[in-house]
Amino acid sequence: MKLNLAVENLIKKLEEKKFKVKYFEKKEEAIESVLAETVDDHVVGIGGSMTIKELELHEILKGQGKEIYWHWLVEPQERNAIRQKANNADVYLSSTNALTEAGELVNIDGLGNRVSGMFYGPKKVIVICGINKITSDYNTAIERIKKSACPSNARRLGLKTPCAATGECNDCLSPDRMCNITTIISHKPMAIDFHIYLIGENLGY
Repeated sequence: MKLNLAVENLIKKLEEKKFKVKYFEKKEEAIESVLAETVDDHVVGIGGSMTIKELELHEILKGQGKEIYWHWLVEPQERNAIRQKANNADVYLSSTNALTEAGELVNIDGLGNRVSGMFYGPKKVIVICGINKITSDYNTAIERIKKSACPSNARRLGLKTPCAATGECNDCLSPDRMCNITTIISHKPMAIDFHIYLIGENLGY
């Protein structure tokens, strides 16, 4: 499989930073790899992710008898308890809002459970990222998140934020504001077996 130079260089940078990286042309190949990687993991936590939802990984893993903790699947009053269990699972599945060419995972979160689960708590993390989320640098990563990911998620969640109406971040003070916590994972977190799956398709926001 011949990769384009930009993706090839990105993989090299991520590997230099001690991440375990795999590239897949098609999402079906990535799903098979997730199943193989989690064969000995019994408890699966999932961060809020349209990519994971699009891949239907929660249904596939549940069908294998895995114990799934994902706050999207429960009633509002149960969500905090499920978030905590997800962040202490054997394996944690998520995506990233943006992945820079320098090998940085850039994310913006409202509550912080999704991003915290990516660097502390689980034994293993698998981040699944479509090529639409690759950006040139940190500034373009933030621009991508605030122009694409946050407005789309605000609309999906029915939040009353300016970006939900205009599609542009206004650095608002809305009670529903989603841009509360910004993280950069620049190298593999010390205590986590960290995998990044790149997929040659557009996935998620």
